[in-house]
Amino acid sequence: MPTDTIVALATPPGIGAIGVIRLSGPQAIQIVDAVFYGKKLDKQASHTIHFGTIRDEQDHILDEVLASLFVEPRSYTGENVVEISCHGSNYIIQELIRLFIRKGARLAQPGEFTLRAFLNGQMDLSQAEAVADLIASSSEAAQQVAIKQLRGGISSEIKKLRQELIDFASLIELELDFGEEDVEFANRDQLRDLVEKLIRLMHKLLDSFQLGNAIKEGVNTVIAGRPNAGKSTLLNALLNEERAIVSEIAGTTRDTIEESLNIQGIQFRIIDTAGIREASDTIEAIGIQKTLEKVRQSAVLLYIFDVIKTQPAQLEADLAQLLHPNTQLLVVANKMDLNPYTEYQHYANPHFSAEQWIPISAANEMNIEYLKERLYQTVVSNEVSMDAAIVSNVRHYEALQKAKESLEAVIQGLSSAVTTDFIAMDIRHSLAYLGEITGEISTEDLLDNIFSRFCIGK
Repeated sequence: MPTDTIVALATPPGIGAIGVIRLSGPQAIQIVDAVFYGKKLDKQASHTIHFGTIRDEQDHILDEVLASLFVEPRSYTGENVVEISCHGSNYIIQELIRLFIRKGARLAQPGEFTLRAFLNGQMDLSQAEAVADLIASSSEAAQQVAIKQLRGGISSEIKKLRQELIDFASLIELELDFGEEDVEFANRDQLRDLVEKLIRLMHKLLDSFQLGNAIKEGVNTVIAGRPNAGKSTLLNALLNEERAIVSEIAGTTRDTIEESLNIQGIQFRIIDTAGIREASDTIEAIGIQKTLEKVRQSAVLLYIFDVIKTQPAQLEADLAQLLHPNTQLLVVANKMDLNPYTEYQHYANPHFSAEQWIPISAANEMNIEYLKERLYQTVVSNEVSMDAAIVSNVRHYEALQKAKESLEAVIQGLSSAVTTDFIAMDIRHSLAYLGEITGEISTEDLLDNIFSRFCIGK
């Protein structure tokens, strides 16, 4: 466990009304007490706030401050913590931090306060990661997912899975201890039932990742199609504002335009692109190349076409050029007000189904709300509820996937009547992968990788 005391600015850098400087460690209270003129902090109760001045070695007053006191273990880190609320001058903040360093503290590393909270048992690793997600949340849904994880949503699910497996694993390990006596402590039918149940639960958590990742990271959504198909008009209709220039002149959009659209808590990054055609000049050619690059990077492709001018063969050729395996496709049939009898069957081809066909009139905003609902459904499975535990972290997803594969190996072993030591090995692997999620099994490299992404003061 850490034995030194760390210090850092806990509020964003820059001039503001106040700044908060946080100290954590065994000597945090004594270090502040040495320069704080007011009440003696080491005589005060935890969770109290005290007014006073801070003076340097020459007895110069640096600032009038409020000192918030948190005595171990009743603090964020589980250590003695003092938070100094001072005036938000960069000069004052830097002078105070330098003073605390001279008195025995050292500057904190990124994420070190939360790392100490984890090491001191204040939270597990998945909860610690939720702190960073909560700070970065840009929508209500992202905030809610992070809060649930911070309060132990994923942790409790993983711990239940792991404990059930540990209970049976102990019987398997006991059999190994008595290997020469050919005894069986773990009923193989019960073990199979348990492992199959755990695999089903893991499937449910893994299935939630598409939604969780979309909530956390947002969804790259590209609007693509031929010139004058209505791409910019569609962007304006989705945003309900005149964001893109709309013109009858083909090739008006030369560069990509990106905007955010929140649909039921999911952030969609909507990208309007240059029309797909043979470029008439170098600048347009660059724009079309950017379109193809954006489509390759997208999670959702809104392919929009003009039902008056576009032939089925042209639509099929465009999709063959644009689609890649990881793209969710919605085919947007635009200008339906001018040709209301256009049907899916007329344009049907192997690249999309009737469920992916969205007839609209972007200029009249016809069916725009339906399009938004279909966008939402592309990333939200009907089986996944926002009230359930949701996996939003790639590291957790990968660990769950490996844990599930190890349990599937247990099922194969039971079916093949392999020896107990192989079954025990696969169970150990699964337990290890589940333990990585909560930090019950962790390495220094893993912790460094996770906490290096935090801001300094957290």
